[in-house]
Amino acid sequence: MATVLSAAEQRVLLQNIPWEVYEGLLATQQDASVPRYTYDEGLLEIMSPSAEHEHANDVIRLLVNVAAEEMAIDVAGFGSTTYRRKDLARGFEPDASFYVTHVKQVRGRATLDLTTDPPPDLVVEIDVTKSSLDKLAIFARFGIREAWRYDGTRLTVFVLVAGQYVERQASDVFPGLAAETLTRFIGEARELERPVWLHRLRAWIRSHRV
Repeated sequence: MATVLSAAEQRVLLQNIPWEVYEGLLATQQDASVPRYTYDEGLLEIMSPSAEHEHANDVIRLLVNVAAEEMAIDVAGFGSTTYRRKDLARGFEPDASFYVTHVKQVRGRATLDLTTDPPPDLVVEIDVTKSSLDKLAIFARFGIREAWRYDGTRLTVFVLVAGQYVERQASDVFPGLAAETLTRFIGEARELERPVWLHRLRAWIRSHRV
């Protein structure tokens, strides 16, 4: 059974899909950025992002990298890497993902195996049209330390505590970056020229270092 969930940001939900079919689809899309797949115990969501989605993703990725540079935090971005574990019967492709704690362990790696490798410290989910799957529950099963979710108007920070995500006012991975501030800068990126926006972002981070 297939259900089309949104025409603007095309999402299709398939049910009763075997793990082997999911892996077969991934094999045919090895170097493609779209569509993106999320697998959750037989449920398979296929998503093709909209222009709004990709613009927000571009801004957030840039914001993270600038923050890491200004805070002197070593970070490795793994983008929309496919993270999957057969033993959990789950897999996902975030909009962005970053390693901080274990960055030296994974930097330069061509492939990752999350049965032996650590998960990313931070994943970003752009959820403009509302996924039918509980992405936070999937991230929690993988033990991802922090998740940012942006719904088109607001960014929310979730930190993993005892296996469950708790909404927080600010990031743990990037101390001092508040969800309210992140939301503001994402919004300003729509209005300002990129050099002006970057200058303001860097100036704010430098003046608010923890």
